[in-house]
Amino acid sequence: MGKSSDRTFRSLRGLEKTASTSRVLNLAALSARNAENPEHQKNPFFVASSLNGAVIVRHRLRDQERESFDRIRYTATKLIIPFERSDLGLGGRSVFVSERGWLDAFEELRGEAQDFPRDVAVLEAIDELPSLDPFLLREHMKRRGFDISPSHFEISAPDLAKMQRFVGTEIAKLIELAYRDTDGQEGNITRLVEALLSAKTDDRLEPLRLTLRLEKENYKEGIFAWKGFLYYKWVLNTLWANLRDVFSELGRVRVIGPIDSETAGELEALKSRLRQKMERQVKSVMSHLGVYDEVFSQLTVDGNALAFRDFLLKSPEMFLSLGDGCGLVSHIATYWRYQFPRGKPLAANIVQLVDTLQDFEVSLGNDNHETQPTY
Repeated sequence: MGKSSDRTFRSLRGLEKTASTSRVLNLAALSARNAENPEHQKNPFFVASSLNGAVIVRHRLRDQERESFDRIRYTATKLIIPFERSDLGLGGRSVFVSERGWLDAFEELRGEAQDFPRDVAVLEAIDELPSLDPFLLREHMKRRGFDISPSHFEISAPDLAKMQRFVGTEIAKLIELAYRDTDGQEGNITRLVEALLSAKTDDRLEPLRLTLRLEKENYKEGIFAWKGFLYYKWVLNTLWANLRDVFSELGRVRVIGPIDSETAGELEALKSRLRQKMERQVKSVMSHLGVYDEVFSQLTVDGNALAFRDFLLKSPEMFLSLGDGCGLVSHIATYWRYQFPRGKPLAANIVQLVDTLQDFEVSLGNDNHETQPTY
């Protein structure tokens, strides 16, 4: 596959130094970044070394690509083995998980490495997720029983920079509480936020560990869960404006060309169903964050560290559900803006519009009980 045959590679060219996004897991960049990290090498994502330089993409299927699947799908997991890890724009070989004949193609891509079933199971587990964001992916893979180094689940550098100010505001009260008896630390929130969001354990966070009453064996898990909730709050905070636009523009989008009354009625019914499902999804996400905000308030206002600690250590189920909901909301908000850029006419032909709305509806589930996956 050459660079001109798939625009995916052109869109990925800028990711050489980026670990991941919610739609991309860049194992090639992670491998380069952790070249001197023995734990990264000891506990890789895949058994086959060739796969640990891959790029995995949550890809929205085009019409001709959907024909390769036995069931109706609008998105799929795409595994790309670049020809050159340092320049993704040069192209590579790829396969969609679960497309017809994919196991034979995958076996050819990975070579003759041992434990083929294990690598298949890893990809199938990834394919179960709507988002590849590092927190959701880490927890999901751990629950599936895969021992993968934490160095594979880092926030990308650009996202980390944007997130730090938000997190600083969120946890300012807690830092003041934890470091009130520590000379010089309480005034340097920026450095403490950097330490908290780092993938490594940092001694500067010891007063924070004591405040949260986390034993050292539970410290990493508790801090990871906390970073996850902060991450999702930040993600949603950046998405609200775009999501409000989707609700507003959904009622105003214009169909280009003729449309008969029956089709117009079906389109309005589709819009109504989609709006209801979006509202339910947003309420579900807000409910999860409301629980987090409540126990965090108990910690910072009432000094109830035990409630917050127990919440962090016993919240993987909510953690997965929150991550899943964020992935769905993010997909809708970002893809809508991609289809209807600001400053451009809010219009589409009927096929394009219905295709987009059906994609959203399918991703949100068929009824109230399918808005989130069962684990």
